[in-house]
Amino acid sequence: MTNEEPPPSATAGLAEPAHSPGAPTTVDTPLKKLVGDRTAKALAGHLDLHTAGDLIYHFPRRYDERGEHTDIRSLDVGEQVTVLAQVQRTAVRPMRQRRGNLLEVTVGDGSGGVLTCTFFGNQAWRERELRPGRWGLFAGKVTEFRGKRQLNGPEYVLLGEGGEGEAAVNEEVEEFAGALIPVYPAAAAVPTWVIARCVRVVLDTFTPPADPLPATVRATRSLAGIGTALREIHRPSSKEALYRARRRLKWDEAFAVQLTLVQRKHRAAAWPARARPVKTGGLLDAFDARLPYELTSGQQVVGREIAADLARAHPMHRLLQGEVGSGKTVVALRAMLQVVDAGGQAALLAPTEVLAAQHHRGILDLLGPLGRAGELGAAEDATRVELVTGSLGAAARRRALAEVAEGRAGIVLGTHALLYEGVDFSDLGLVVVDEQHRFGVEQRDALRAKAEQPPHVLVMTATPIPRTVAMTVYGDLETSTLSQLPQGRSPIASHVVPAAEKPAFLDRAWRRVREEVAKGHQAYVVCPRIGEGPVSDEEAPREDDNGRRPPLAVTEVAPLLAEGQLHGLRIGVLHGRLPAEEKDAVMRAYAAGDLDVLVATTVVEVGVNVPNATVMIVLDADRFGVSQLHQLRGRVGRGSAAGLCLLVTEAAEGSSARERLDAVASTTDGFKLAELDLEQRREGDVLGATQSGRRSHLRLLSLRRDAELIRDARAEAIELVEEDPDLVRHPALAASVAALVDEERAEYLEKG
Repeated sequence: MTNEEPPPSATAGLAEPAHSPGAPTTVDTPLKKLVGDRTAKALAGHLDLHTAGDLIYHFPRRYDERGEHTDIRSLDVGEQVTVLAQVQRTAVRPMRQRRGNLLEVTVGDGSGGVLTCTFFGNQAWRERELRPGRWGLFAGKVTEFRGKRQLNGPEYVLLGEGGEGEAAVNEEVEEFAGALIPVYPAAAAVPTWVIARCVRVVLDTFTPPADPLPATVRATRSLAGIGTALREIHRPSSKEALYRARRRLKWDEAFAVQLTLVQRKHRAAAWPARARPVKTGGLLDAFDARLPYELTSGQQVVGREIAADLARAHPMHRLLQGEVGSGKTVVALRAMLQVVDAGGQAALLAPTEVLAAQHHRGILDLLGPLGRAGELGAAEDATRVELVTGSLGAAARRRALAEVAEGRAGIVLGTHALLYEGVDFSDLGLVVVDEQHRFGVEQRDALRAKAEQPPHVLVMTATPIPRTVAMTVYGDLETSTLSQLPQGRSPIASHVVPAAEKPAFLDRAWRRVREEVAKGHQAYVVCPRIGEGPVSDEEAPREDDNGRRPPLAVTEVAPLLAEGQLHGLRIGVLHGRLPAEEKDAVMRAYAAGDLDVLVATTVVEVGVNVPNATVMIVLDADRFGVSQLHQLRGRVGRGSAAGLCLLVTEAAEGSSARERLDAVASTTDGFKLAELDLEQRREGDVLGATQSGRRSHLRLLSLRRDAELIRDARAEAIELVEEDPDLVRHPALAASVAALVDEERAEYLEKG
């Protein structure tokens, strides 16, 4: 065996200073002037970091402390990680498939968790360098082989003095001289220690920007200065200093978001709108008189809030949230009737044509003669309810558009295509946005173009929203909550079916479907995927990075069930790729009881109302999010019979996926599940950081952990905007807000 010499350090030649000595570095200084072309190109290409400001605001993901473990056991296979670990033992053995040796280095974190780092080729120098007892940072992708967690050929940097090969890493070790070791969001080509070295180069000459936070806010909230915070977050002198740095920088993020939302709310309050007050003896009174049940106290309270908003001379902008089946549609319909009574029109936007058609049928049923103007048997003061979708035939579309344009249709239902495609309103007074579709700048402009003055807006969601999320994402909307379920709704029992561990449980689930059908009821079977073809928004990914099998598909499961466990039952298929007429026909057949089982994707997640459906089986339930599962099971138990939701999974007991399903099965409290969803989702997904895949400047703020800070920031924002609505007297703050909440993020936040 020949002993190869160690190659040049993976980071040799990186971060070579190119800035003239003594020249100040600002946030706008290009990185290539500071760290050299090669490093700057790597930082730009792999991490989208181009300037000193980009790098300074690329905060550590976490901090390791020597002597404390990284909890290797919590690492997920397929994850790109950097771990602080100690070499426990090394072993050299010949490779089976080719000539040469393989070096296996076992590293541990002190808690019992171990990783095997494997290096291919004859590398005796590495064996001498990675001797037992040495601590280091090891970076790579976690894989698994024969039950063992591995890092194949990881990048690493050793910490401490002495040992062969030390010269290659001395400069990197310098970055970790303190007790707290920053670990940065990194890339395979740019490991965390390279980023740390670049940060040191920048900090050596960095001149922080003028502090954007008003001095009164800093003093009142005991916040560190911006320069101190930016230095301490990268090279903390103590845990206390790090805490103060993080708190200050979180304040910047929270304050920027809240200022943006409060400014929007302030501007909206000044817009003119046509008041739509309640009319005594009109359609709304007639509708209330014919309702076959009493409104819940919650519906009555929320109804009064909305009625008061509609009666004002500036646009309502309100979020109505409530559990699945809490009666949001009736509340929204009452608001629409108030606007129609006042001479205006109301439009309800649904996310899919299936849901728009469902709303059309449901609202016509609720209104009865009140919604059939011009037809035989219509009430004297009735209005018309029109459905406008892209799949209407030419003649039907021309007739519907004429009804809308001439004002005879008081209530208009459709998808967002309603806002475009030559749809003209006579007097659009209210827009109700139903579920999932957050609508932003373009849609808002399209709405304004269809009305002489901005219409009132009501946004509905069946996904309960934790208070902090509502404050941060929907902070420019007034919020109403329906927490009661109307009389007649039945309880829903949920259970996890561990198909891999107990296949007999899955057999029992299919028998349960047959039993319900035998009683005259109906069932849903939900799959994560449609089938062959491009992946659509309603589908889960085909497979994940860990090589799991593709999710089960509607077009594959339906025929298997028809030939197997559900043979003899009437089975229908529903997914987003079907033509609109076929989707509508399937839903009509299912609602009419002509189908026993509907095999579908999440297209049934919202708005589908079939009271006779009592059981739902969700296949590959671990592929769905918490809120999706909660929404899905709301499709059963909508009548007098109790509902049953069975969550089928192959996820192992004790896994995070299984724990998530157990949590969903354990409660029907949507707000508890919303908190769980918030804990398990990436904060950026909630805050809009990943909306376009581009880097976001909001990196530290946690909606779950920083609720109090966000409330404080909102209070300060309200006070400041009242005094200085456009931040004219605070130019540095205005610039900071523009940087942290850029145009794309402002648009996201504008989408209530």
